[in-house]
Amino acid sequence: MNDLYKSFHEFFEIVIADTNELLEIAYSVRYQVLCVEKRLPGFDASLYPDKLEKDNYDNHSSHFLIRFRPTGDFIGTARLIMFNPLQPKNLFPIELYGQLDPALCDLKTLPRQRTAEISRFVIVNQFDQRKADRRDHGTERMNENSIARERRSMDRRCAPHLALLLAAGIVRLCAKQNISYWLSVMDPALNRLLGYYGLNLNPIGPTVNYHGLRRPYFAKVEDVLNRMHKEHHDAWEVVTECGKYNSFLVTHRKVLGREAVS
Repeated sequence: MNDLYKSFHEFFEIVIADTNELLEIAYSVRYQVLCVEKRLPGFDASLYPDKLEKDNYDNHSSHFLIRFRPTGDFIGTARLIMFNPLQPKNLFPIELYGQLDPALCDLKTLPRQRTAEISRFVIVNQFDQRKADRRDHGTERMNENSIARERRSMDRRCAPHLALLLAAGIVRLCAKQNISYWLSVMDPALNRLLGYYGLNLNPIGPTVNYHGLRRPYFAKVEDVLNRMHKEHHDAWEVVTECGKYNSFLVTHRKVLGREAVS
């Protein structure tokens, strides 16, 4: 186990949001980031009087949270939008809002039961390292904040962005739900950041205006994890829990045969 893995586990915990109480916390974190901090356009706080940011996809999504161990606070969340067997003709958001090039990825050929769309990939403001890095010279308010001091202490021991830990949560959801293919409509800058760890997805269409400038992406989970294992092994250990959550892909190959997942 490398230092990156050890430091993440010292400071953070991934919690699967599989109870009503945990789901409300996830919706509350989303409300904080999207409606209060207004990190993306199109989220009006007045539309969520209960201070829980939810939509129609949440009923057939799988969610997780990130907990900051020193304080117990939940500081991030993401979800996988799943195929809905009760409404099999329903489309993923990427199909509704992205301009997809079938030559790059024909979604009609994918097994929808094993395909999911990554969504609501958020970290609360004070833990967003891209913004925090711009504040590293510090304001007096931040210096007096105990959580900020803990985060800076963590930063001295591991510099990577918390997007890596969100990706680790996504892989855990994939293992739980038997997901082999990722879709996402994301900021191209975020995809470039994920590429620092070998986690970047493949663009399958042009940039569109969807809660800001976003581009549609696709990846086969196995390909991403194999690339990480070869080129970014320290990050692979974080994302797969040292291989624990990589084994579900091997299980698919044994049960379905290699051609069925290629």
